[in-house]
Amino acid sequence: MEILAGPSVVTWPERATAGIRTVTPFRGMLAVRDKLMAELYQRLDDSGIRYGPVFLRLHVVDMDGDMDLEVGAITDQPFAGDDRVRPGALPAGRYAALTYVNHARRANGLLIDWVRAEGLPFDVVTGPAGDAFACRYEAYLTDPRTERRKTRWQIELAIRLGDQL
Repeated sequence: MEILAGPSVVTWPERATAGIRTVTPFRGMLAVRDKLMAELYQRLDDSGIRYGPVFLRLHVVDMDGDMDLEVGAITDQPFAGDDRVRPGALPAGRYAALTYVNHARRANGLLIDWVRAEGLPFDVVTGPAGDAFACRYEAYLTDPRTERRKTRWQIELAIRLGDQL
């Protein structure tokens, strides 16, 4: 794993998005991501809307069960949506963030450990379905269409923080 930036706390405004949301088991989740990513690229390209990085957003995390996830893209303007791709937003707020290359699980662990060591709270609610995050995502800064090797993608990992204790 190579850390390119962070970990650090950053503050972002709300960002408009367009995405496809689904529930899928943790095992096989990345294959679902890849399929949805291809579909999203096609639909957004066909719509003519300008968009930035594509992301994988984890709405609810249950590594022993189902993951509620969204494959989306940050858009320059609100997206009207259609029968499959829905408008949305990455909420404004403070985020713990880092940018890395390779080893998503290690990067997630490093960021989570750093947040805990700093005594910062996550904006998350734990329930029977798993951990429901206000916003947790990985934005693919490297365009997967031009670099097929996932081990070379630059990825921005961010988890929204809650109010200070």
